[in-house]
Formats: sequence, C-alpha cells, structure tokens
Amino acid sequence: MNQAILFNDDLVFNQEKNVWCMTGLQAGELITIYFHSPNLKHLASIDQCTKYDLEEITELWLEKNEPEHGEIHIYDI
Repeated sequence: MNQAILFNDDLVFNQEKNVWCMTGLQAGELITIYFHSPNLKHLASIDQCTKYDLEEITELWLEKNEPEHGEIHIYDI
C-alpha cells in the first residue's frame, strides 16, 4: 500500500462545525480531515463510492500540502 494516509472508517457529519469529517493516520499521527463543501452539506449520508472519492481528494491534497495542527481543511469539492 502506497498511501500518504491510512483512513479510519469514521466519516460523520459534524453538526457543530457544519462539515463532514473523518480521521486518518499519517506517519503515526492522528489527523482530522474536514470537508467544507456546499455540495456535501445537504446529504444525510455518504455512500461508499463518495467516501472513496473523498479519500482520493485528501491524498491529492497531501501531495501539495501538509496538515496544520493535526487538521486538514478541504474546501469546495
């Protein structure tokens, strides 16, 4: 496996922040990924295919960026 991050199976909608989020491990550090997108906010649930798309988007993000303070914020998916 050649992933920049190992994703946990914990994708949930965070009511307080009004975003979808999940966690993953990057180099042994727990990272929280937040997806800020009007296209996702209206969804009651996210199917497995969309979850894999979000994981791929995160991996692409990591190719050019580094998490800050254990968090990744991805906007306008």
